[in-house]
Amino acid sequence: MDAVRSLAELRTICAALRSRFGTLSLVPTMGALHAGHQALVEAATVSGGAVVTSIFVNPLQFGPHEDLSRYPRDEAGDLARLQTWGCHLAWLPDVTSMYEPGNATTVDVAGPSEGWEGDARPGHFRGVATVCAKLFGQVRPDRAYFGEKDWQQLQVVRRMVADLLPGLEIVAVPTVREPDGLALSSRNRFLQLDERRLAPKLYATLSEVAAALGGGDLSGPVLSAARRQLQQEGFGVDYLALVDGATLQTLASVTPGARLIAAARLGSVRLLDNVGITQPGS
Repeated sequence: MDAVRSLAELRTICAALRSRFGTLSLVPTMGALHAGHQALVEAATVSGGAVVTSIFVNPLQFGPHEDLSRYPRDEAGDLARLQTWGCHLAWLPDVTSMYEPGNATTVDVAGPSEGWEGDARPGHFRGVATVCAKLFGQVRPDRAYFGEKDWQQLQVVRRMVADLLPGLEIVAVPTVREPDGLALSSRNRFLQLDERRLAPKLYATLSEVAAALGGGDLSGPVLSAARRQLQQEGFGVDYLALVDGATLQTLASVTPGARLIAAARLGSVRLLDNVGITQPGS
């Protein structure tokens, strides 16, 4: 596996990989890699093309009250993991390489970026869309792989690709979970012991709500009861909502493609999770 830090090197090696493998797959990450990232890399390898993984802690995704310096970093460990997982090229740009002096363009995606995380973290999805647009232009992949855990982010990237036509496919990979159901996240390492024991309750609650709604229960009472239950358990619930999976618009009842999304706080850690809903007979 090669690891490069300059755009010139990146383009040279990407051209060689494309010549050898026929196609390129990109896995964008912010590092601190775990089994969830492994699933993305391994899904990319199944395509048969060369796999490029980017590691870049994107400052545009962090708001003024979010601690960019606290985001976990482990470059040496990440590179060792990528080597083991079958990645062909690691792209490690610094901030100046990604956002050269004089850069004046950002990407705003309306629609799925509005509400939920868009309200909780103003400007976050502008940062996501901008860095993804840059990565797509730098690597020029045929496919890019994103996890379903960050559901709203996935829909923002899909919308951007549908609108701007950069000529690649966005591939969604199911959320990877701990044995107790907790969705894997680089931030989970900041959970205190008692918080870690409680954290799987978020997924358990979402699963219970999804089963109830899929069985025909009314969404209003079920969602209200679930929020109260989580609050009583000790979560700070930012939202737990039934939405259209593609647009993130609130739904009053289950329709095809409906999704339950949630954000809840335990101590200093903000947990995101989501589940789909299976309707009877589907």
